[in-house]
Amino acid sequence: MEFLSMIPENQINHAAVKDHLHIFTSSCVLEALVMLYMSSDKRNKDCAKESIQEFITSIRFMLPQPVSSQFVPLVLELCKMLQSAAGYDDSLYKLCRGSLGVMVKNAKNYHSGDDDDDDNKVIISLQDMFPFAAELANKLSRGLVSSVESPSNFGPLRGDVNDFMAFMKPLKTAVKYQVVSPRPMLPSNSKFTDAINKAAVKYQVGSPRPILPPNSKFTDAINKIKFLYVLFDGLLTTLVACLKKMEVLVIEKKENGGWDQYLVILKELHDISKLYRGGEEYFWTNLKDFKRSLCHLIVRYAIRDEDYGWILQQKDAINFESRRHLVMLLFPVVMDENDDIHEMLINRTQLLAESFVYIAHEDPDRLRSGLFMEFKDEEATGPGVLREWFFLLSQEIFNPKTGLFVACPNDPRRFFPNPASRADPLDLEYFNFAGRVIALALMNRVPVGIVFDRSFFLQLAGKNVSLEDIKDVDPFLYSSCRKILDMDPLAVDEDALGLTFVWNVDKLGAMDVVELCPGGKNMIVNSKNRKTYVDLLIHHCFVVSVAEQISHFARGFTDIVGGENILKMFFSSLTLEDFDKMLHGSETDISVVDWKAHTDYEGYSPTDPQIYWFWKIVEEMTGEQRKVLLFFWISMKYLPVEGFGGLTSRLYIYKSKESFDHLPSSHTCFYQICLPAYPSMDVMKNRLNVITQHHVGCSFGTS
Repeated sequence: MEFLSMIPENQINHAAVKDHLHIFTSSCVLEALVMLYMSSDKRNKDCAKESIQEFITSIRFMLPQPVSSQFVPLVLELCKMLQSAAGYDDSLYKLCRGSLGVMVKNAKNYHSGDDDDDDNKVIISLQDMFPFAAELANKLSRGLVSSVESPSNFGPLRGDVNDFMAFMKPLKTAVKYQVVSPRPMLPSNSKFTDAINKAAVKYQVGSPRPILPPNSKFTDAINKIKFLYVLFDGLLTTLVACLKKMEVLVIEKKENGGWDQYLVILKELHDISKLYRGGEEYFWTNLKDFKRSLCHLIVRYAIRDEDYGWILQQKDAINFESRRHLVMLLFPVVMDENDDIHEMLINRTQLLAESFVYIAHEDPDRLRSGLFMEFKDEEATGPGVLREWFFLLSQEIFNPKTGLFVACPNDPRRFFPNPASRADPLDLEYFNFAGRVIALALMNRVPVGIVFDRSFFLQLAGKNVSLEDIKDVDPFLYSSCRKILDMDPLAVDEDALGLTFVWNVDKLGAMDVVELCPGGKNMIVNSKNRKTYVDLLIHHCFVVSVAEQISHFARGFTDIVGGENILKMFFSSLTLEDFDKMLHGSETDISVVDWKAHTDYEGYSPTDPQIYWFWKIVEEMTGEQRKVLLFFWISMKYLPVEGFGGLTSRLYIYKSKESFDHLPSSHTCFYQICLPAYPSMDVMKNRLNVITQHHVGCSFGTS
């Protein structure tokens, strides 16, 4: 510690720090500490261990980074000595190795093996890192194999994985910027030597097969490429073999605790694969047959604040459940109990206007912290009422009568921003509000029974809109454009269309002519430019005309998810069908068999006549009546795509103490319906028929 305190104050003077370190190393202090650590006397061993730990900790956390980076060669030598004397499994060696990895990862420059003796570089050869990287790769491989041999075995440890990634960073950087090529060829069939020889001929000047000098920059680059590839290919091969065994274990439900680092290792291997031409294809080709294992790892082990963009880009590699799980990790955590919870008291008759007041201009942090919802003059409170509010409000926002969105003629569940909505001076604020509401509904996992038109969805994902994307929202325009593109070229050139590059827009009853491009009034549509005309027309009608509305909707959505990059990641990672399932919920008819399988009883037994009558009546209901009954029961008309199994709780039928002349009641927060002991099936059916009327089924629960 006294030595550290004597480091020259001028941290920029690397030469002075280097001279100071030379005095320390020349005194053989490290050798003495290691000898003391290997002593059979416990007091000597403990003294050395404490000294080395304090020394390493002080270097990492007390010294400025420019100074601590100069200690990398010293810590490297300490690691080598401890590894030789104490072995790979020694705890002190692991501490020093991990510290070396972090210091190497954080350092900006490395000595590349040439004659450059720049004082601004960390004097450590990248090849000095090879043994540590190889040691950790082998350790990870052993851990991976162990994790699938028996349910009781553990896999790679988080500390070893983090150390491996630390040593990988400078090696990846070296390969990325090496002298051969920005992206060296990934060898096929692991014939790496042949590929390297061919590369050597290509990038050397002179004879067809030049002899490379032993210490050339080219040879140094080749060594790095070869070493990193060998680690990558070996670890990937082991991992693929483990995923293959995992396929069977997942089916047999033989879970263990040793798979939690698989995704982290896979991401690191994917990062390495991107350094080689053909590398990503090689990586995903190896994984294509293990979809079940990948999906299990994601649902079971994916956590917040990690980057999963690498796997979300491969939509075919995982299923909907996995994609949904990953994109939901982008949302803030829902706080059910929070002192800063946002409370709302809303009149049902003023649902849209009063909800706007509570949501539109509230601090997003407050909205993310949790919502508490209550309707005026009603006793019910809690999550069930919140689910009901989300559903009813979303239906109101997207109701075409509101004027914000229009329904698609071919699919009335789908909605697109109304280009004519600008007639209302508050329309943009309402679009911002709508974006917040939809994001909050998704965050709270409430299916709201509406879906977006494809062109609307694509723009939120930052993608272009083409003719094929407008089929649902404007089938007439789609058909017209299709005819223009399919017409005989001669007929088009004879001005059979009679079109120029303009579009007539109805603005409050008056027709306004809009040029699709500068000078469009004087440009006749012909066979050569008709594709351009159609593209410009689609762009105007479905992008330009609603640009402000979509921009404000996206801004409101972003307010909740916390950033524009998260919004783009969310929508670009999903297919439209994925988003439909998340926002709308299940589109299949409610299964009574599935309903019964996920329902328990309190006060009743499954064999009681009232229970038999109840399910018999439900079986005879129409699909819409079942939805209304379900809404009365749990405040949801649309189930998750998994059906009742996707709910957060099982459902319950409670035996009510009320007389049989009372209607059923519900506790929607707890998924409970309370049935009086009705004396006959006819009486029960009469009561349930009252409940399944729309105006009664809503807002009839008690909590």
